Amino acid sequence: MRARRSSEKPSLCFALVGFAMLLAGCGEEPKNPASHVNAATARPADTELAQVYDNSCKLCHANPAAGAPLTGDSKAWEPRVLQGADTLLDHAINGYNGMPPMGQCVQCSEEQFLALISFMSGQHIPQ
Repeated sequence: MRARRSSEKPSLCFALVGFAMLLAGCGEEPKNPASHVNAATARPADTELAQVYDNSCKLCHANPAAGAPLTGDSKAWEPRVLQGADTLLDHAINGYNGMPPMGQCVQCSEEQFLALISFMSGQHIPQ
């Protein structure tokens, strides 16, 4: 049985980790890094709505890489809110671009969707 040189793998591993860290520094800076932090910790005050948000919305709306408008980022939400409640509700129910139909919340009512959109956008969406 041949002995392996254990020093080869760690040096390759360190080289790959270093390269990955270098690449991670490339690209655009987040437009509003504070929004990312706020989105990651934000939760609706209503416990039932908070549970729905955690299970259905947070994965995309608290992750800048997902491309969804971040919770609390009023600039990102503004053009969407200007489209009106009917359009926002239609996009939530039927899906839009990368958003899946029902926003991964098949049991949500229209009122819950509008309340979640109001929470995430930071703007009152009339029901």
